[in-house]
Formats: sequence, C-alpha cells, structure tokens
Amino acid sequence: MTANADSRAHAQDVDFPDKPLRFVVGFPPGGPNDLLARLVAPGIGERLKRSVIVENRAGANGEIAAASVAKSPADGSIFMLASNGSTTVAPALNPNLPFDVRTDFAAVAPVGINPMLLVVRNDLPAANIAELLKLARDRPGKLNGASAGAGGATHLALELFKSLGHVDIVHVPYKGGGPAMADLMAGQVDLYFGGLSTALPHVKAGKMRVLGQTSTTRSAAAPDIPTIAESGLPGYEAAISYGIFLPAGASPVLVERLHTAVDATIRSPDVARKFADLGADPQFGTPVEFAAYVAADLAKWTRLAREAGLKAE
Repeated sequence: MTANADSRAHAQDVDFPDKPLRFVVGFPPGGPNDLLARLVAPGIGERLKRSVIVENRAGANGEIAAASVAKSPADGSIFMLASNGSTTVAPALNPNLPFDVRTDFAAVAPVGINPMLLVVRNDLPAANIAELLKLARDRPGKLNGASAGAGGATHLALELFKSLGHVDIVHVPYKGGGPAMADLMAGQVDLYFGGLSTALPHVKAGKMRVLGQTSTTRSAAAPDIPTIAESGLPGYEAAISYGIFLPAGASPVLVERLHTAVDATIRSPDVARKFADLGADPQFGTPVEFAAYVAADLAKWTRLAREAGLKAE
C-alpha cells in the first residue's frame, strides 16, 4: 500500500466516539439557540448513528459555553451551536475573551438566520427607510432608538444603521426587548430593531409599523417586508445567525461528516417548516464557506465597534 493510500485508509477509520455526543448550547432552555439545537439534534444523531444530547451551559451571553468547548477534546465527542452574538459580536466588543472563533474552533455548518425588523412608532413621519434616513438627517440627535441592552444584537443593528446611514440617532438601552417594545408602542421612543418572531405580531396588530428587515434577503416568514439594504441603505445586514462548531483540531473527516449530517437535517421538509415557526430561515454552506462568513462577520463588527467606540458593558 502506498503512503497516500495508507493515509486515505486511516482517514476512513476516523469516526465519532461510540457514546452519546454532547451538543452544547450557551443559553437556558426555551430560547432560540436552544430551540434550534433541539430541532436539529435528532436528525444529526440519526445520520451519525449516535445519541446526541443537548447540554445547556448558560451564562455571559454564550461566552462561557464557547470558552468551554474551545478547550474540549477535538475527537467529535462535543460540539456546539452558537449565534454570532457570542462568536463574533462579543469578541468585537471585548477582545480579551478567552477564545478566538477563528483559531479555537472548526467551523462546521451554518444552521439558520433570524432577521430583525426595523419597527417605528405609529405616528413617526416616515413611511420607508429612505424617509427615515432623511428625517434623521434633518433632525440630528433628535430621534432615539431603543435596544434590548447595550452591546446586544438590537444595539449593534442600530449602530450599523447609524454608521452606514451617516445619521445621529440617540441610543436608549432597555433591560430586555419587552420593555423596549412597550415604550415604542406607547410612543416613548422612535424606533427599535426587534426579532421578527416577536415584533411581527405587534405589527400585524397595528401597534407599530415596520419599515424593513435586517437580512440580505427577505425572510420566508415575511416575504412582503423589504430588506433595509434594498430600501435605501445598500450593504446593510445585521441578522442573528446560528452555526455549528467543533473544537479546533478536529479531523477534517469529522468536520465533513458532521457537516453532511447537519446539512441533510436542515434540508428535510419537516425541519424547514419548523424553522419558519421560529422566525428563522435555514442556511446552507460548506465548512470553508461558513468559516469565511464567520471571519467576515467578525471583521464587520470589530470595525463598527472601533468606529463607534463600543465596548462590552
């Protein structure tokens, strides 16, 4: 047997441990990270012929789980589902985190993307993104935008809008999305970037108006709502994305096998329907493409944090 043939045969021997695999999520049960993990875990387990156990390791916006998985064995026994909130946004705001998504993890597969909606109070005199930008430029520092907390996804979405739109909008942080939307509906604040699944019911009830969604393409859950990028702010994208990672050093064979299992699971019609119920759109891509997306996302938020003077609170 030649050396190349021997290495190929050895690669074929690499497999996931013959025991339950730990699928780590950095948030408590019931949130979008946890729900997506539990949605795809059975399909992954079926295709890998292993039991997959979802393990909630909550704390510090997913950073505790990420730091733990980064130090775990790279034998396939443990992998994680994480949003860009903990893998790219958090490191952009705090470069001293004990992990680097580019070097401490092997990017396996994107899972889904959850766009936010730019919603405004009903009596704001702006019917679309172009009019909102004009209003903000005509009234610098007079409009205010709520967030669910400083440094979170809703705050970063606002800051990116301000940066690309060259507008001055005052940030008003709240302790959660519920209070922020309550004040928006009461007319106390002008605008807010809310999760599609939580903001859309209020829009349909006539309690607030929607001007656009934050992903690059229209969500299947809201195909009639234009994206912000197509409505007057080219290049804008601030959706919450989710993906699966193994610890760095995992065999390329394990990465490819897990990717194949994830990809096939997400493509199944039953899982795709359940994604829509969560306000998420399935995402697809090779490990190389996913790694490139993660690196670009980190660069975008790092640049924004530097330009806007944003730091972790």
